[in-house]
Amino acid sequence: MAVNVKRRKKISSDQWTAVAFLTPSVVLLGIFIYGFIGWTGYVSLSNWNTLTPDFSFAGLSNYLYLFSDFRFQADLRNTLFFTIFFIGLVIILGLGLAILIDQKLKGESFFRNIFLFPMALSFVVTGVVWQWLLNPSTGFNQFLEVFGIQPLWYTDTNILAGFQWGAIQFGVPVAIIAVVIAAVWQMTGFSLAMYLAGLRGIPDELREAARVDGATELQVYRKVVIPMLMPITVSVVIIMAHISLKIFDLVYAMTGSGANFVTDVPGVYMFETTFRGNYYAQGAAIAIIMLILVAVFIVPYLWYNRKGES
Repeated sequence: MAVNVKRRKKISSDQWTAVAFLTPSVVLLGIFIYGFIGWTGYVSLSNWNTLTPDFSFAGLSNYLYLFSDFRFQADLRNTLFFTIFFIGLVIILGLGLAILIDQKLKGESFFRNIFLFPMALSFVVTGVVWQWLLNPSTGFNQFLEVFGIQPLWYTDTNILAGFQWGAIQFGVPVAIIAVVIAAVWQMTGFSLAMYLAGLRGIPDELREAARVDGATELQVYRKVVIPMLMPITVSVVIIMAHISLKIFDLVYAMTGSGANFVTDVPGVYMFETTFRGNYYAQGAAIAIIMLILVAVFIVPYLWYNRKGES
């Protein structure tokens, strides 16, 4: 009986120790994450659009203004196509390179390091480098000039397959493709590492069994390998979507908002609105919309994982 009492006291003491260690992190998380999110949401519903704080209630007027604004509509269009091309190319190239490296080629570690190297750079550095490489008067164009080709890259204001929708021409902005190239160059190494780890985790017996049943090498990958990599694909999609929806530094360093806002994104608009225009309520509204866009991808993923663990 005395042993049980001592054991209960020990367990209680251990629990209090754990609580004491976790409490500072929980408090700081509550203040600097959820507290600031709440504050941003409160500001977005106010009239604080000057240097002087004005917290009078404005309702949804800041949000209504944004969705009728030409620049914000262009930002949503650019973000949509950037996200689609970015995620698609990162998955295709990452999976293709992972399959190639998985063939036990000579110099595997060398090529793996080359593909992973861009991840060591910040998006700011990537933006500056690709700004020079894709500048219409320097970089690749000096080589392409020999063939009589002079793309405008991120200075091109054309919209492919465009049609009028709201205040903007809805379609694929040619200039956003240049930003996609830079982003894919940096982040393909991440999906490569993820897929390569997944490929190395698939037992060789499964592939051999499929080959014995008469499957070609293409069918082995299409029917066995790629379906088993689906959880990794979902993870890559979620992480890349999170990056693309809140992208700021790459675009700001490489192109800025671009001519006619063809490379503008909500992150750049939010920064310029808040810290250059002093429209704090409108900037907060943009930030909340960005949070909602990211949550659309992240929350279902977290909920699915939680249900899978229970």
